[in-house]
Amino acid sequence: MPLNADPGVRAPALRDPAARGRVGWLLLALVLLWPLLQGSGFRLAPLLDPDNLRVIGNFLANFLPPETGSEFLGYLGRATLETLAIATSGMALAFVVAVPLSYLASGAARERITLNPVSRGLLTILRGIPELVWALVFVRVFGLGPTAGVLALGLTYGGMLAKVYAEILESADPTPARALAACGAGRVQALLYGLLPQAARELTSYTVYRWECAIRASVVMGFVGAGGLGQLMDQAMKMLNGGEAASILLCFMALVAAADLLSTGLRRALNAAPQARALPFGWRSGLLILALAAGLWGSLRLLDMDLPALFTEDAVHTMGEFVQGFFPPDLGHEWLAKVLKGVGETLAISIVGTLLAAAAGLLLALPRWRAPWNLLLNLLRSVPELVWATITALAVGLGPFAGALALALHTAGVLGRLYAEALQNTPPAPARALRRAGSGGLQAFCYGTLPGAAPQLLAYTLYRWEMNIRMAAILGFVGAGGLGQLLYFELSLFHYAQAGTVILAMLLLSMAVDYGSAWLRRAMRA
Repeated sequence: MPLNADPGVRAPALRDPAARGRVGWLLLALVLLWPLLQGSGFRLAPLLDPDNLRVIGNFLANFLPPETGSEFLGYLGRATLETLAIATSGMALAFVVAVPLSYLASGAARERITLNPVSRGLLTILRGIPELVWALVFVRVFGLGPTAGVLALGLTYGGMLAKVYAEILESADPTPARALAACGAGRVQALLYGLLPQAARELTSYTVYRWECAIRASVVMGFVGAGGLGQLMDQAMKMLNGGEAASILLCFMALVAAADLLSTGLRRALNAAPQARALPFGWRSGLLILALAAGLWGSLRLLDMDLPALFTEDAVHTMGEFVQGFFPPDLGHEWLAKVLKGVGETLAISIVGTLLAAAAGLLLALPRWRAPWNLLLNLLRSVPELVWATITALAVGLGPFAGALALALHTAGVLGRLYAEALQNTPPAPARALRRAGSGGLQAFCYGTLPGAAPQLLAYTLYRWEMNIRMAAILGFVGAGGLGQLLYFELSLFHYAQAGTVILAMLLLSMAVDYGSAWLRRAMRA
């Protein structure tokens, strides 16, 4: 108490001066969120219904014990190797697609490096259409099997790799390339000897990370018949064989964990200082290239893919006729109304699912004793969204709410881990000062820790929303509403013109979300 204060006068209560503004923003958010909740079919009653809880309990009880029969384990081992082979072969095809496209898109070695609009538009199309949609289309052309998965990964990840490769090359210092060009070197020579040495480590690191992502994607694509663990899981779920499904999930979790460790180790080795390496960089690069070549050769042998058969005159003619069926898209008023409704459902699924995941992820990131919570987070994010959608559909029925819950469960595992790291990296001094001033733990967190971590938490949330909009567009393949359900029905009925409209809507929605999210991130940094 100040020396001149009157002890009989009570000090005024301290209030948060920004509380009224925060309440106003919260009310505005609720007003905007209400139609999204309605569009996603959000309702708590089915989750608390005793009959639904009994059905889910019986379904989950069937997962124990996991299937360990020798015959099934043989199938499981083959499917695991097939998943790795699909991911590796798909990444090899993506690399072949990405290198020339990134060269064209980057404008490398010119006086000013800018993305070529035509090449960039092609990249947007390739990566804007989810790989599961490409897989479903290729299954219709080439039949069931890993070929569809490899081609789907090659196109989608080719677009992703090319875009990032071009941006990495753009960020490199152009001075060496310009000097080589001024001495008479061609554009390719300037790129190879002026820009590539600077960006080689970052390019390789991102490629390794994408291979890790390709393993997860190859599992999901199996749900439309593209081979691997996903196809085995789809069969087990349709037969309600919980023991087999549990064994497949455990195998998938182990595979993802191994891929995470290998990817992390490779990226750390690539980022290590030259003197810290056991071998010279050239030797290490040679060994890595030999290992990749051996893995690719083994993958192609395992998949037994007849690549020349994909480019025969009959195959190209069949593919051309199939693609031609999508044009022109059906733009009738009645069908466009259905597609717009699907766009609204997809947006609602992605936003509601991401917000639920953000709330759950923040709660799971708060406990200081991390071991059991990290195990739960790993479990949540290791189970593919399509598997979660199959389970949530039992709880709330088919429709968009099942998709929103599936996204929430999977994304909570991802955001929980990212949020925990962001909160741990936040300076603790403001929260400690508030605690010493008499604030409670909740107040110290809300006014001391959370403001410092908020920009990073919001950036992570926006990044996941970008990914969730693509996943929300395909959750309908298992009956979870949105554009995916429309596309699956129309392809099943061979209505290709209508399917073309849905794919176009997916592409435009993905582009809109990409630009919108990028604008929000720029606004936050301003």
